[in-house]
Amino acid sequence: MPRGNSAASRDIAYHLHPYTHLKKHESEGPLVITEGKGIHVYDENGKEYIEGLAGLWCTSLGFGEERLVEAATRQMRRLPYYHIFNHKTHDAAAELAERIIGLLPVPMSKVFFNNSGSEANDSAIKMVWYYNNARGRHRKKKIIARMKGYHGVTVASASLTGLPNNHRDFDLPIAQIRHADCPHHYRFAKPGESEEDFAARLADSLEAQILREDPETVAAFIAEPVMGAGGVIPPPATYFDKIQKVLRKYDVLLIADEVICGFGRTGKMFGTETYSLKPDIMTMAKALSSAYLPISATVISEELYQAFVAQSEKIGVFAHGFTYSAHPVCCAVALETLKIYEERDILGQVRAVAPVFQEGLRRFAGRKLVGEVRGVGLLAGVELVQDKASKAPFDPKLGAGPMLAACAQEHGLILRAMGDTVALCPPLIITAEEVGELLRRFGKALDDTEAGLAKAGLASVA
Repeated sequence: MPRGNSAASRDIAYHLHPYTHLKKHESEGPLVITEGKGIHVYDENGKEYIEGLAGLWCTSLGFGEERLVEAATRQMRRLPYYHIFNHKTHDAAAELAERIIGLLPVPMSKVFFNNSGSEANDSAIKMVWYYNNARGRHRKKKIIARMKGYHGVTVASASLTGLPNNHRDFDLPIAQIRHADCPHHYRFAKPGESEEDFAARLADSLEAQILREDPETVAAFIAEPVMGAGGVIPPPATYFDKIQKVLRKYDVLLIADEVICGFGRTGKMFGTETYSLKPDIMTMAKALSSAYLPISATVISEELYQAFVAQSEKIGVFAHGFTYSAHPVCCAVALETLKIYEERDILGQVRAVAPVFQEGLRRFAGRKLVGEVRGVGLLAGVELVQDKASKAPFDPKLGAGPMLAACAQEHGLILRAMGDTVALCPPLIITAEEVGELLRRFGKALDDTEAGLAKAGLASVA
């Protein structure tokens, strides 16, 4: 396979790297990826890697899917751009909206297209505020997210995100955003507390928080069905049942952030179905187009839509939209992606392979370095600890999680370290045989990490 010029690639690549120290090292540069095929990507030197995070949780159909390339090419020739402002639209946008509504496990009414998950959640915030203004509830504006939740990096969506580094020195969060408890049983349950009891305690805590804030000021609660960038945290048993009862009691809208979980990742088309959510708003992106082109969606209920209609008639306009909302080429690629999911029974593929993936990873739970293996479908997190009995974490300065990710990369497996949890989220097309190879490479990386930590003087993990 032809590769790019190594020196030139390194020079070009020194831009602002997200989630990276902004220091240019003389002796090292970024990993420069030049090609991809199936679940694999290749660097500028021709080295092959299993893309164990599907890019950024998104390349669901893997790399080199020619049908998506052809869909984009056809649409570029037919209608390369049009907008959806001022009572105008195009056929690709209309068809995609209908397809999305038809896939949802709960009744929804209308689809608003954005360009990223961050924008989808940003739009959801504006819509919640617009809705309550339309209903004359001008104080009901606060939105509760969760600690360790991730909802984007725009000013508003980064405020929803419950990760300190997304706020620090950006002067975030903005007003009207609050954060509730993180539902991570392994980390935050009391000794001997069952998942059900932990869930009940968190629901009670949420109710107390709403009462402290004043229910007349709390508008919405946003949650990922499975937390992604916060550490791949599935909800404890009965959590969403109990949380939704509290929300209904105080007339608080539920926003389901399906940006990572949507389109088959959990083994159902949406995490909303996996965990029996009944949201008023759903946001989605990433696997909507297998990340081949940027597109996202904010989907709303009929109740919200009718309030929007009445309010826009009153004030003369619904003044929200983006130049590239429902870009026709992005819509065409998303439509083809959804067709492939159906024709190839990608859901069936995920359900068949997920047990091999989950059970294979859980076999590492006995290792001294591994505190918890957690996940659902083709989504998992492996948390490293210094001491299994106490769950004591490593000193952050040691970088145990990044060490494991670096060792995995050496063995041809790309993972993502989020503190001392490493995330795995391979393309949905991965086969059982490829899962076996992923697990083999992960095991080698874990061996090297244990050796490296032992060499650093942490003999307890040797």
